[in-house]
This record gives sequence, structure tokens and C-alpha cells, in this order.
Amino acid sequence: MQVKKVFSVLIFLILLMAIMAVYFVFGPGTAFKEAKYDLYIRTGTNYETLVTTLRQDQVISHPALFNWMAGRTGYPEKIKAGKYEIKQGMSLIHILKMLQNGRQVPVNLVITKLRTKEDLAGLVGRKFECDSAAFMAYLNNPDSLGAYALDSNTVMTAIFPNTYTYFWNSTASRIFRKMEIASRTFWTSARIQKAETHHLDAKTTYILASIVEEETTRKEDKPKIASVYLNRLSTGMKLAADPTVKFALRNFELKRVYSKYLAVESPYNTYRNAGLPPGPICTPSVETIEAVLNAPDTRFLYFVAKPDFSGYSNFAETYPEHMQNAREYQKALDEQMRIGQQAKGNP
Repeated sequence: MQVKKVFSVLIFLILLMAIMAVYFVFGPGTAFKEAKYDLYIRTGTNYETLVTTLRQDQVISHPALFNWMAGRTGYPEKIKAGKYEIKQGMSLIHILKMLQNGRQVPVNLVITKLRTKEDLAGLVGRKFECDSAAFMAYLNNPDSLGAYALDSNTVMTAIFPNTYTYFWNSTASRIFRKMEIASRTFWTSARIQKAETHHLDAKTTYILASIVEEETTRKEDKPKIASVYLNRLSTGMKLAADPTVKFALRNFELKRVYSKYLAVESPYNTYRNAGLPPGPICTPSVETIEAVLNAPDTRFLYFVAKPDFSGYSNFAETYPEHMQNAREYQKALDEQMRIGQQAKGNP
């Protein structure tokens, strides 16, 4: 009878341990209180470093059990880099399988308006394992860009504002390639034909659109501003575009471009150099690119902001007409400044 009791106790303990083991393996295995934990495994990370991170950040509730399970599945020799989203309450077996299979969470790269390669490299560096220096080196590498018929000036013509999805450990070449493919998809034969009617190609259309983008936010004015610059190009006039001077100075906070700034030596200064600059001065929207492609046939050579400060412009065919428009705007601007000074209590 005594033997039966001992046997029953042993069976009970074995069953209890089995239930506990199943619970620890298949039950909630996280130790953090937040809704999720983003685990970043850098390329080349060894298993010891990974386990140390999981333990120090209190990611999993039973590191020793996880370590035992990982050893039985051969995971320590097959670590896959990436960004992994561990949700609160995930089981240890779920976490281990996710890491083994490399089931990363996607990372969205949202491109809006950027002005420089450095801006793009900085954005990439904040989102991916590939740091900004590595991506910048790629954007300046003639061998890398030559495959796309681009150079360090025109490389940004391949960057369209959009949302691009990658894995966190994507390389610089993979990140750029997806954006370049999207650019080529945009440039349909119909759009190329439209560009050719203005004596432009895909790159020069993009470069001109970048100037128009910086000149106005008014959709209705974009085609007319594009026509002004197209007319200047066709007649041999310098573009004399203020935004190109800001780009040359790398001072995008300038409210007004005074004559002292116009002498800056830079291939991007269209007051000193004829034709388009060697590359874009920002990433224009598709709307602005379309405005260039569909620019109307005008005789406008000049434009200046309207004196009502609506953000729209007055356009002119002749210089005397333009100067009249400019005087009206300057008068309104002086009056606005005078009222502002009075409001501050200054004479």
C-alpha cells in the first residue's frame, strides 16, 4: 500500500512538472510591461551577446529555459540579423521560432521633402542598421551609381517622395535600388515624350521641378512658373532662381536673397551659371513634376509674389512690366514691416 502511495506521488509530481514545463514553454514568456519590445540583432551578433541583451533588458521571463531550448534547436549557430517585434505575452517557443525563421517586422521609410543627400542619409541612418555614413558613401560612389547612369549630383533625381518598405538590416544598395526602381516605373514613355517636347529628359525635368517646388506651394502657379524657367532656358537667359542660391549657401532659412548672396561661387548658383544646376535642390512632389511636364506655352519671363501676400505670383512678359509688379510687392512689404514695427511699439 505504501509503495502505491509513493508511486502515485511520483506520477503526480511528474505530471505537475510536465504541466509546468509545457506552461513555461508555451505560456507567456515575456518579462516586460510594455505592449511590445523591439529587438535589434545587428549583423555579426553572436549568441552570447544576444542572450545578454535578452537578460539585461528583461525581455524573457526564463532565460535559462530559452537558452536550453535554443541549444537543442541549433539556433546559436544560425542567428539572423534584423528587427524583431516581441509582443507582450509571447511564448518562449514562439519567440525562438520567430528568431530562427528570421520573421522580421517591416520598416517603413517615408520620404517627403528632402533637400540634400545628407538629409536622405540621415533619415536612412535613423531607420536602419545601415548608418548615415555608409549610405552617404554609397550616394557618392561612382561605381555604385554608374550602374544606374547617375552621378553624385544627379543621384537624388532617383528619389521620389513616397513610402518604401524594407527590413531593418537592408544594405545601402538594396535601400537605394528599391527607390530607383520606383523612379524608373514613374518615367513612362508618355512622360518621357512630354519632357522631350520641352527639350528635357527625366533628370532635367526633375531638376527643374525641384526649383519650382521651392518657389511656390500654390498648385495653380506651378505650371506657369515652370513655363517662365523653360522660356528662360530656350532664350539663353540665366534662370536666376533664388532657391538655387539658398541651396548653394546651404542656408534654407533665408527669407530674402539679397544681392550680396548672388555672388556665391557654386555650380548651383543660377545667377552666375547658365542653364540648370547639376542636380536637384530638393525632392519635388509628383504634382510639381507633372506641372513641369504640362507647363503651358506662355511668353512669361518673370514672376514676383503678389502684394496681397496670398502666396500667388504676378507674371510678366517684359522687364518693365515685371519691375512694376516688383515695386507693388515691395511697397506692400514695406507697409507690412512698418505696421509690424508699430505693433512692437517702435517708431
